[in-house]
Amino acid sequence: MHIDENGLLQGARYIPSPNFDARPEGCAVKLIVIHNISLPPDQFGGTGVIELFTNQLDPSEHPYYETIKDFKVSSHFFIRRDGELIQFVPCTQRAWHAGASTWCGRERCNDFSIGIELEGSDTTPFTDAQYASLNQLTAAIRAAYPIQDIKGHADIAPGRKTDPGACFDWVRYRAGISEA
Repeated sequence: MHIDENGLLQGARYIPSPNFDARPEGCAVKLIVIHNISLPPDQFGGTGVIELFTNQLDPSEHPYYETIKDFKVSSHFFIRRDGELIQFVPCTQRAWHAGASTWCGRERCNDFSIGIELEGSDTTPFTDAQYASLNQLTAAIRAAYPIQDIKGHADIAPGRKTDPGACFDWVRYRAGISEA
């Protein structure tokens, strides 16, 4: 598994999102941000996340969708419960995943980070397949970019975000990436 010169992960399903723009000139990717998402909330396997990231979410399909119908968000990657990897934005571009955020005194983490969404919630353990895909993806990102740190969304937007949540096993994840 590797990321090509266009910022695309070979082997991932690519579904282009319109919700991205150019990274600032000379801004190197230094951070990986891990999130969780499920749409509708706490329901897995549907097309809600894909529809949200591609601006095709139908607000009449679920009451929660009405509250997020105008959101313009994306992530570079989405890892389904079965480990499937979907890419929405090339790594060379700025995905809109972190919002108001700060890391090591630098604001606007979208400028210099790669966002990875795990299909899940703060209250549901992630699957073996997700950890396996996340470890492989992390290795590919680290091989392509000078990554200095890996944080959860809650770490870069404290008080505003809680993901990837208490059910994300950081010890397991870090052990897996050190072996990769």
